[in-house]
Amino acid sequence: MRSVIVHKEELAPGYKLFVIRSPQVAKKIQPGQFVMVRVHEKGERIPMTVADFEREAGTITMVVHEVGKTSRMLAGLEVGDEILDLLGPLGKPSEIRYYGSVVGVCRQGTAGALYSILRALKQAGNRVTVIMGAKSREYIIFEERMRGFCDEVVVATDDGSAGMKGYAVAALREYLKKNRVDYILAIGPTKMMKTVGRIAKEHGIRATASLGAIMLDGTGMCGACRVTVAGSTKFACVDGPEFDATEVDFDELQRRQEFFREEERLSFELYEEGT
Repeated sequence: MRSVIVHKEELAPGYKLFVIRSPQVAKKIQPGQFVMVRVHEKGERIPMTVADFEREAGTITMVVHEVGKTSRMLAGLEVGDEILDLLGPLGKPSEIRYYGSVVGVCRQGTAGALYSILRALKQAGNRVTVIMGAKSREYIIFEERMRGFCDEVVVATDDGSAGMKGYAVAALREYLKKNRVDYILAIGPTKMMKTVGRIAKEHGIRATASLGAIMLDGTGMCGACRVTVAGSTKFACVDGPEFDATEVDFDELQRRQEFFREEERLSFELYEEGT
């Protein structure tokens, strides 16, 4: 079935929001799951987290961060354009239940990935706080959407242009000095999630991280997304993407994320040059 873009907007420099009509995916998707997207026949498949969904309208919402060739091509599509392949839902849904006091931690574009999960956790009766980090004010996205249901929104920017000056993990440490927290969910850069896991372990708090592992097919066939969790090999696409943040080998994940960094850079440069 065709997947057609019905809405597009710019959220921040390099970040685009797309609403896509994809009834079959919208019917089945759950918070925390993702889709695999291919823009053209010779293109690579990339994982995209679903920020929101409307079952009756048959639509899903994605936030695209323009970091490479494929994401730049995807971001260049317009309303009415069709996405060649959109496969999903994939991965395990988030565990939505009552924990008590929940804190979500994100940075810039990953606020979209956290959005539907925190909303579902709020609907499950939890007190929900979100800590949103970014380089500066212009990169804070989804803030008003989060304020629509979160009990508290904490903003932290590297330059201090909005909220407290500093990183999201620093804001988390300050929050924990004054508040009891029963569960933490982190989605963002590997270094940030590693620190969140360490903080959670120090405080004896259950914590989950949604891992941005390299994926090729998203179905567990290729093994490219393998990660080590509690000493065992897991596949982020079928066993995750969410894992216990205190048990993930984030150093290994970081190394694996950099495997094709040079190839990605060259591909992006050639694309920008039009060759």
